Amino acid sequence: MIQDFNDTESLLGEVKEYLNTRLAQLKLSFAEKTSKVAALMIAVVVTALVFFLVLVLISIAGAIVIGLWLENYWLGFLIIAAVVLFAGLILWLSRDRLLRIPIMNGLIKVMFDKENEKD
Repeated sequence: MIQDFNDTESLLGEVKEYLNTRLAQLKLSFAEKTSKVAALMIAVVVTALVFFLVLVLISIAGAIVIGLWLENYWLGFLIIAAVVLFAGLILWLSRDRLLRIPIMNGLIKVMFDKENEKD
């Protein structure tokens, strides 16, 4: 009877240890995936900022060149503004296909990446 009690107590201790280990593993997995998502988001934001800066500088240069050709700077800036507005409208109308779906796929890939897991 005492042996059965000791075996049960030992088994409960092992179950507790297993659950604690599993909980720690889940916490580490969550922390890893969260850090991957955060790193991906930071990389996307930095890349978007650099792209935006390049777009602004190219737009200014293009507006000046068009203004020189037309001998009217404000007309060059107006034409570039219209082109950027048109590109923005196209991007807005196709935002699901060009932005939302690739971003969701990237996040899902990061969150459910199984190559390093040993389950």
